[in-house]
Amino acid sequence: MTLDATIRAVQSKIGVAVDGNPGPQTWAAIHRAIVGDVPAAGVGKLADERSERTIATLLPQVQPLARALVESAATIGISIKVISGTRTYDEQNVLYEQGRTNSGRIVTNARGGYSNHNFGIAFDIGVFEGGRYLEESPAYKAVGALGMKLGLDWGGSWRTITDEPHFQIRPAWAREMSERDMLAELRARRARGQSAFA
Repeated sequence: MTLDATIRAVQSKIGVAVDGNPGPQTWAAIHRAIVGDVPAAGVGKLADERSERTIATLLPQVQPLARALVESAATIGISIKVISGTRTYDEQNVLYEQGRTNSGRIVTNARGGYSNHNFGIAFDIGVFEGGRYLEESPAYKAVGALGMKLGLDWGGSWRTITDEPHFQIRPAWAREMSERDMLAELRARRARGQSAFA
């Protein structure tokens, strides 16, 4: 059976649009079939404790993909942790001011409301070797390839600014939208009290 046929079979079984393009629901179903349901907090965690705390901040549709990325990296001998998840607008603004009006180096070009982290659909990973965080490593590219294989958007493949630790999900309604238009719609959905995946 081809990958396309497998994805279509999963989509048909779970009752989502059968188009061969795996989205969060399809990947979550595949993840559940392979490793089972995510256990209750504190029982048989699927990732390390730090990653689990961060994963818990993400929307439910994104959580299985973050765990799957940690597991996929481990299968090829790369230790990663999910180190940043959902941020409030205020937290994003503090990061934006770093290297501008506050000390430190610039770490983001996005103000509050202009980052996918603000909507629970993005997370950052760190590569660790012997328990030590590696800010730069060729392993980020390998993990990026794994993430794209899972259906995640990877910041390392962006054309303008690259962000190798960054991964995000593009909701189905935003597949044909520019990043700017998607973020505008996410802000509008948040203002209406609507989920990013509604």
